Amino acid sequence: MKWMIASDIHGSAYYCRRLLEAYRKEQADRLLLLGDILYHGPRNDLPRDYAPKEVIAMLNPLKNEIYAVRGNCEAEVDQMVLEFPVMADYFIFIENGKAVYATHGHIYNADHLPPMKEGDVLLHGHTHVLKAERREGYTLLNPGSVSIPKEGNPNTYAVMENGLFEIRDFAGNTVRSISI
Repeated sequence: MKWMIASDIHGSAYYCRRLLEAYRKEQADRLLLLGDILYHGPRNDLPRDYAPKEVIAMLNPLKNEIYAVRGNCEAEVDQMVLEFPVMADYFIFIENGKAVYATHGHIYNADHLPPMKEGDVLLHGHTHVLKAERREGYTLLNPGSVSIPKEGNPNTYAVMENGLFEIRDFAGNTVRSISI
C-alpha cells in the first residue's frame, strides 16, 4: 500500500489544494492526516489563504480515502463538518513488518513515547519540523508541515511505501528519506 502522509494543514486552502494535487500525482492509496486540519491555533500566524470552509469542501469528497488523527487544534465542531473521523488520538498500522504508531505529537512524541516494542515506528506531526531518524529502540518520523513549516524547512508531505519513508516538497523533490 502506498500512503501519503501530511500534517498541519491549519485551514490553508492554498496548501490543501497543493497537497491534493500531489496526492493525485503520487497515486497513493490512502491519505493519512496527522491533525491540525482546519484551525490555525493561537500560537501560529494565519497560513496562506486561510479558508477552513474551502479545506472542508476539498477533503470531504475524499472521505473514503482519508485516515486522520486528532491534533491539538481539532475540536468537536471540526468533526461536525468533516465527513471522516478526526477525533482519534492515534492510528496504528503495519508497514514493512513494523508497527507504525501515528499520532499528532502533542501527547505522544520523542519526549513521551507511546507503548511500543523495540523497532517500532513513531510517526507524528505537531512540531512543523520534518524528521526521519533512528533513535534508540525506535524510528522517529515527522512529515513536517504542509502550511506552516518551522526551522527553515520547506512545506512538505511524506510518502511511505514498501518500507521507504520519503519526505517531499511540493516540487516533488525528496527532502529526506529513510527505510524502516
